[in-house]
Amino acid sequence: MNMREFKNSIYNEMAGITKALGNQHRLEILDLLAQGPAPVEYIAKHTNLTVGNASQHLQVLKNARLVISEREWKYNYYRLADQHVFEAWCALRRLGFSQNAELKQLIEDFRSKREQLQTITPGDLIEKMKKDEVIILDVRPEEEYKMAHIENAISLPLKELESRLNEIPDDKEIVVYCRGPFCLMADEAAELLSKNSFNAARLERGFPDWAMQKLPVATV
Repeated sequence: MNMREFKNSIYNEMAGITKALGNQHRLEILDLLAQGPAPVEYIAKHTNLTVGNASQHLQVLKNARLVISEREWKYNYYRLADQHVFEAWCALRRLGFSQNAELKQLIEDFRSKREQLQTITPGDLIEKMKKDEVIILDVRPEEEYKMAHIENAISLPLKELESRLNEIPDDKEIVVYCRGPFCLMADEAAELLSKNSFNAARLERGFPDWAMQKLPVATV
């Protein structure tokens, strides 16, 4: 193999990875799988795809070695191939925010219409946790909470939040979190809490970013 053949082979392999990433549904699937392993039925439900369509996208990601599957009982569970895949997704997000003004504006416009929701950084949340000044709510589906969650967080899925407001103490700040910066469950939860006179804030980013920073996590 001469130098040109070598370079062609290398760049062709890299192009295969970027081609797999070049689809909005596959990016959303990677964002979802950052929460933990899931069967195709769960992935389809939470990405608004048919099971068949989700399976096709997962096969593309699997062929690109971005996800792997493992059989558990009668279900195939898919998960990110390794931590490098999530790190690549984070880098792509950062690139989008820094280079795509429209992407940044979309998010800013959306959040500016939700009564100027407060946000809190992971570092500030850690300090408040040490002082026992906050109640942390995980508003993701309970299945994701059970796989892993922020230490001492309470599972209160968004779909149940309004009917369970009376269970939440109102003498501390409430910090809500979800899957990440493109997930809106925490925004909706913080807005609902604020409208009901709670002192609520949304955690910047989401659980996978928290875990990647080696901050305190727990499992059920």
